[in-house]
Amino acid sequence: MFNFKPSISEQVLLGTFVKTPHPHIIEVLAIAELPFIVLDAEHAPFDRASLDVCILAARAHQLPCLVRVPDSNPSTVLNALDCGATGVQIPHVCTAQQAEDIARMCHYGERGRGYAGSSRAACYTTKPMAKHLSDSKAKTVVIAQIEDPEGVENIERIAQVEGIDALFIGQVDLTVAYGASSVNDDRVTQASIRIIEAAKASHKPVGMFVATAEAAKQWAELGVQFFCVGSEHKMIIDGFKREINVMNS
Repeated sequence: MFNFKPSISEQVLLGTFVKTPHPHIIEVLAIAELPFIVLDAEHAPFDRASLDVCILAARAHQLPCLVRVPDSNPSTVLNALDCGATGVQIPHVCTAQQAEDIARMCHYGERGRGYAGSSRAACYTTKPMAKHLSDSKAKTVVIAQIEDPEGVENIERIAQVEGIDALFIGQVDLTVAYGASSVNDDRVTQASIRIIEAAKASHKPVGMFVATAEAAKQWAELGVQFFCVGSEHKMIIDGFKREINVMNS
């Protein structure tokens, strides 16, 4: 089960971003035996209905399903978690205070996530409140995505925030923010290494987006433990281009 609690897994996990808001693609990815997926509600056309049905498909296949939400508004986070997502990935986390606010809104408690016993996450009123509260606390995964220079500068404090279960390096956004022309720019590399070291110091996993599994290998050696490799869109494009090249060779 894709669950960063209570300890860091020694196994490197390769998942992917999902851009297609339809349950069929979730079923196909489950057959591919991916250890997790991330529904990209930040950059793909997911609404509440499509999130709901895609999360349902993932749960039906016991496929751990995170949601990269478009913002850190409480209602946005609540939507994903009530639908039964394994956890959420929050973009543009820049300060420890922001991380603390995010951790609180992802969990039940004073000034935290609003409680509803009628949601899928609560088994539609059939799970006792104490059990649902306990399960949510133990299993909900909260990932802070670091993709701004401000977030890098504050990363040591962000990593220490209780309730933030993992960090995720957004190298593409960092590339743009630093005015670099490539993710291989030294500024992006050094920022990524700083995030990895902060995660290690706080005994938390760190993830990253990469275009290919080959690119993941070097970062895994540096301590990155989970990767979103491309997306189903990229896999479709690459797969058919490869077949076309075979025919034309």
